[in-house]
Amino acid sequence: MQINSLSEIATLADHLPTADAAMREGARAHQDALTKPPGSLGRLEDLAIFMAGWRATARPEISKAQALVFAGNHGVCAQGVNPYPQAVTAQMVANFEHGGAAINQLCRANGADLSVIALDLDTPTADFTQGRAMTEAETLEAMNRGAAAVDPGADVVILGEMGIGNSTIAAALASALFEGTPSDWVGPGTGSDAEGLARKIAAITTGLALHGAKSPMEILAALGGREQAAICGAVLAARAQRIPVILDGFICTSAAATLYAADPRLLDHCLVGHVSAEPGHRRLLGAIDKRAVLEFDMRLGEGSGAALALGILRSALACHNGMATFAQAGISEA
Repeated sequence: MQINSLSEIATLADHLPTADAAMREGARAHQDALTKPPGSLGRLEDLAIFMAGWRATARPEISKAQALVFAGNHGVCAQGVNPYPQAVTAQMVANFEHGGAAINQLCRANGADLSVIALDLDTPTADFTQGRAMTEAETLEAMNRGAAAVDPGADVVILGEMGIGNSTIAAALASALFEGTPSDWVGPGTGSDAEGLARKIAAITTGLALHGAKSPMEILAALGGREQAAICGAVLAARAQRIPVILDGFICTSAAATLYAADPRLLDHCLVGHVSAEPGHRRLLGAIDKRAVLEFDMRLGEGSGAALALGILRSALACHNGMATFAQAGISEA
């Protein structure tokens, strides 16, 4: 999938695939025939039916799960919004590549193939308190790199990120897209103290005043980062292939929320893996009308919550495909 302009994104939902209603209903009928009271597996049933619609089969399976972690650096770090230097971004990318991070372990445990895509780490985006973080061309380049990373053969794609300063980016995007002041969205991120939180709020307040009201994708360019743009590109590319997506926490969800603000239908194929302990995430989930799969008080990023949720999704399909029906088991139905 090639994205050629930011303005085209608001119209994409009219042309992208939708869930297969017939397969979804077939999966629902199969659930009702399994050896259990209807609805007794709760959201596990919903997840199986969700997968059936998007994979266009009443008996969906996950043969290949792909995890993508996008990494970027941010010019707004010049405002002292993070307690760690930007060099940590590249150091963590190296840790991912050597298998030493939490996301490596969670992907291994839950059966996902991990790829880490570093996005011009030596060239941070511009400081959004001084001007646009990215030009349209830079935004599109990052989006298309994200789109190109999606494996068309995947049955589900997990999305995560890494980038020193990007909790400020997430709060800035949420502030610009949805109601509330910067203080409603800002959280500690990697461990900011009260002074650090004040610097985050000040930077976002300045950025919002500088850039004013814009379309959602213009907001992404003005306030976002390369990893946020890449996440958006990956979400759209997965949708073009009818591949369900599991979003990670606050930062990942805020990136995808720019697509929701452009057209809510663009996130119909997306699950949210977990509710982050970052305080803005629960508010953001309400704004985009999503309910997370898990709530484990996590706020690491890296796609860690999404990878953990993959295990729940696999469990949902194991029950859906492996349980006997009443007829098969010779059990009388009520």
